[in-house]
Amino acid sequence: MSEGSGARAQGPENALEPWMRGTHAELDPVVRAVVHALELAEEDVSRWCGPLSDAEMFARPGGVAPVAFHLRHIARTLDRLLTYAEGRVLTEAQLAALRTEMDAGSAAEVIAEFRKGLTAAKERVRSVAPESFAEARGIGRKRLPTTVAGLLIHCAEHTARHVGQAVTTAKVVRGDCGGTPVWS
Repeated sequence: MSEGSGARAQGPENALEPWMRGTHAELDPVVRAVVHALELAEEDVSRWCGPLSDAEMFARPGGVAPVAFHLRHIARTLDRLLTYAEGRVLTEAQLAALRTEMDAGSAAEVIAEFRKGLTAAKERVRSVAPESFAEARGIGRKRLPTTVAGLLIHCAEHTARHVGQAVTTAKVVRGDCGGTPVWS
Protein backbone atom coordinates (compact mmCIF):
# COMPACT_ATOMS: atom_id res chain seq x y z
CA MET A 1 0.00 0.00 0.00
CA SER A 2 1.13 3.52 -0.64
CA GLU A 3 1.94 5.78 2.26
CA GLY A 4 -0.87 7.82 3.68
CA SER A 5 -4.03 6.81 5.46
CA GLY A 6 -3.53 3.18 4.47
CA ALA A 7 -6.44 3.21 2.06
CA ARG A 8 -6.56 4.07 -1.60
CA ALA A 9 -9.37 5.91 -3.35
CA GLN A 10 -12.91 4.96 -2.33
CA GLY A 11 -14.35 1.67 -3.55
CA PRO A 12 -13.23 -1.96 -3.28
CA GLU A 13 -11.74 -1.95 -6.80
CA ASN A 14 -9.23 0.69 -5.68
CA ALA A 15 -8.45 -0.77 -2.25
CA LEU A 16 -5.52 -2.60 -3.83
CA GLU A 17 -2.65 -1.27 -5.88
CA PRO A 18 -2.94 -1.92 -9.64
CA TRP A 19 -0.49 -4.83 -9.67
CA MET A 20 -2.66 -6.64 -7.10
CA ARG A 21 -5.96 -6.30 -8.99
CA GLY A 22 -5.40 -9.06 -11.56
CA THR A 23 -5.69 -6.67 -14.50
CA HIS A 24 -3.90 -6.81 -17.85
CA ALA A 25 -3.33 -10.58 -17.63
CA GLU A 26 -3.12 -10.65 -21.43
CA LEU A 27 0.12 -8.65 -21.36
CA ASP A 28 3.66 -9.94 -21.15
CA PRO A 29 4.76 -9.85 -17.47
CA VAL A 30 7.35 -7.10 -18.04
CA VAL A 31 4.92 -4.92 -20.00
CA ARG A 32 2.22 -5.63 -17.44
CA ALA A 33 4.47 -4.54 -14.57
CA VAL A 34 5.33 -1.26 -16.30
CA VAL A 35 1.67 -0.53 -17.08
CA HIS A 36 0.76 -1.25 -13.46
CA ALA A 37 3.52 1.10 -12.24
CA LEU A 38 2.18 3.86 -14.49
CA GLU A 39 -1.37 3.25 -13.25
CA LEU A 40 -0.21 3.51 -9.64
CA ALA A 41 1.57 6.76 -10.50
CA GLU A 42 -1.68 8.15 -11.94
CA GLU A 43 -3.63 7.20 -8.82
CA ASP A 44 -1.10 8.62 -6.38
CA VAL A 45 -0.74 11.87 -8.31
CA SER A 46 -4.50 12.22 -8.58
CA ARG A 47 -4.93 11.69 -4.84
CA TRP A 48 -2.08 13.83 -3.54
CA CYS A 49 -1.32 16.36 -6.28
CA GLY A 50 -4.64 16.76 -8.07
CA PRO A 51 -6.12 19.08 -5.42
CA LEU A 52 -3.15 21.47 -5.36
CA SER A 53 -3.67 25.14 -6.10
CA ASP A 54 -1.44 26.96 -8.56
CA ALA A 55 0.64 28.33 -5.67
CA GLU A 56 1.01 24.88 -4.08
CA MET A 57 1.86 23.22 -7.41
CA PHE A 58 4.78 25.62 -7.94
CA ALA A 59 5.87 26.02 -4.30
CA ARG A 60 9.51 25.21 -3.48
CA PRO A 61 9.64 24.48 0.25
CA GLY A 62 13.23 24.46 1.41
CA GLY A 63 14.31 25.09 -2.19
CA VAL A 64 13.28 21.64 -3.48
CA ALA A 65 11.87 21.21 -6.97
CA PRO A 66 8.15 21.97 -7.14
CA VAL A 67 5.50 19.31 -7.69
CA ALA A 68 4.98 20.78 -11.18
CA PHE A 69 8.56 19.96 -12.14
CA HIS A 70 8.22 16.31 -11.09
CA LEU A 71 4.95 15.82 -12.96
CA ARG A 72 6.22 17.43 -16.15
CA HIS A 73 9.51 15.58 -15.83
CA ILE A 74 7.71 12.24 -15.52
CA ALA A 75 5.57 12.78 -18.62
CA ARG A 76 8.40 14.16 -20.72
CA THR A 77 10.96 11.59 -19.60
CA LEU A 78 8.57 8.76 -20.40
CA ASP A 79 8.24 10.21 -23.89
CA ARG A 80 12.02 10.38 -24.29
CA LEU A 81 12.70 6.91 -22.86
CA LEU A 82 10.05 5.31 -25.03
CA THR A 83 11.42 7.10 -28.08
CA TYR A 84 14.76 5.42 -27.38
CA ALA A 85 13.03 2.07 -26.76
CA GLU A 86 11.36 2.40 -30.16
CA GLY A 87 14.80 2.86 -31.73
CA ARG A 88 14.27 6.49 -32.65
CA VAL A 89 16.17 9.68 -31.82
CA LEU A 90 14.76 12.61 -29.91
CA THR A 91 13.15 15.42 -31.84
CA GLU A 92 13.91 19.10 -31.43
CA ALA A 93 10.51 19.50 -29.76
CA GLN A 94 11.40 16.86 -27.15
CA LEU A 95 14.73 18.56 -26.47
CA ALA A 96 13.05 21.96 -26.19
CA ALA A 97 10.47 20.54 -23.75
CA LEU A 98 13.31 19.24 -21.58
CA ARG A 99 14.50 22.79 -21.04
CA THR A 100 11.09 24.03 -19.83
CA GLU A 101 10.26 21.53 -17.09
CA MET A 102 10.68 24.20 -14.37
CA ASP A 103 8.62 26.88 -16.16
CA ALA A 104 5.59 28.51 -14.55
CA GLY A 105 2.04 27.69 -15.53
CA SER A 106 -1.15 26.50 -13.89
CA ALA A 107 -1.82 23.42 -11.79
CA ALA A 108 -4.55 22.37 -14.23
CA GLU A 109 -2.14 22.52 -17.18
CA VAL A 110 0.46 20.46 -15.34
CA ILE A 111 -2.03 17.79 -14.26
CA ALA A 112 -3.44 17.61 -17.82
CA GLU A 113 0.05 17.19 -19.30
CA PHE A 114 0.88 14.50 -16.75
CA ARG A 115 -2.32 12.53 -17.47
CA LYS A 116 -1.91 12.86 -21.24
CA GLY A 117 1.73 11.76 -20.99
CA LEU A 118 0.91 8.70 -18.92
CA THR A 119 -1.98 7.69 -21.18
CA ALA A 120 0.31 7.87 -24.22
CA ALA A 121 3.12 6.06 -22.39
CA LYS A 122 0.86 3.16 -21.40
CA GLU A 123 -0.21 2.71 -25.01
CA ARG A 124 3.38 2.83 -26.23
CA VAL A 125 4.51 0.35 -23.56
CA ARG A 126 1.70 -2.03 -24.54
CA SER A 127 2.93 -1.96 -28.14
CA VAL A 128 6.46 -3.16 -27.29
CA ALA A 129 6.99 -6.72 -28.51
CA PRO A 130 8.55 -8.97 -25.86
CA GLU A 131 10.83 -10.36 -28.59
CA SER A 132 12.54 -6.97 -28.67
CA PHE A 133 13.44 -6.83 -24.96
CA ALA A 134 17.07 -7.87 -25.47
CA GLU A 135 17.65 -5.51 -28.40
CA ALA A 136 20.39 -2.97 -27.82
CA ARG A 137 19.51 0.70 -27.57
CA GLY A 138 21.55 3.84 -27.03
CA ILE A 139 20.57 6.75 -24.82
CA GLY A 140 21.43 10.38 -25.45
CA ARG A 141 24.16 11.95 -27.49
CA LYS A 142 26.70 9.52 -26.12
CA ARG A 143 24.43 6.58 -27.02
CA LEU A 144 24.90 5.04 -23.58
CA PRO A 145 24.18 1.30 -23.82
CA THR A 146 20.98 -0.33 -22.62
CA THR A 147 18.25 -2.60 -23.96
CA VAL A 148 14.56 -2.23 -24.69
CA ALA A 149 13.78 -4.06 -21.43
CA GLY A 150 16.20 -1.81 -19.56
CA LEU A 151 14.36 1.24 -20.86
CA LEU A 152 10.95 -0.17 -19.94
CA ILE A 153 12.08 -1.00 -16.42
CA HIS A 154 13.60 2.46 -16.08
CA CYS A 155 10.26 3.96 -17.16
CA ALA A 156 8.66 2.30 -14.13
CA GLU A 157 11.37 3.05 -11.58
CA HIS A 158 11.99 6.64 -12.71
CA THR A 159 8.28 7.37 -12.60
CA ALA A 160 7.96 5.87 -9.12
CA ARG A 161 10.91 7.90 -7.85
CA HIS A 162 9.50 11.20 -9.07
CA VAL A 163 5.96 10.42 -7.94
CA GLY A 164 7.38 9.87 -4.47
CA GLN A 165 9.11 13.22 -4.60
CA ALA A 166 5.98 14.96 -5.91
CA VAL A 167 3.76 13.39 -3.25
CA THR A 168 6.19 14.28 -0.46
CA THR A 169 6.41 17.86 -1.68
CA ALA A 170 2.61 18.04 -2.03
CA LYS A 171 2.19 16.83 1.56
CA VAL A 172 4.66 19.43 2.81
CA VAL A 173 3.02 22.34 0.99
CA ARG A 174 -0.45 21.25 2.13
CA GLY A 175 0.65 20.51 5.67
CA ASP A 176 -0.49 16.86 5.37
CA CYS A 177 2.70 15.41 6.85
CA GLY A 178 1.93 15.71 10.52
CA GLY A 179 3.61 19.07 11.02
CA THR A 180 3.16 22.71 10.32
CA PRO A 181 2.92 23.61 6.61
CA VAL A 182 6.15 24.97 5.22
CA TRP A 183 4.28 26.89 2.56
CA SER A 184 1.80 29.47 3.81
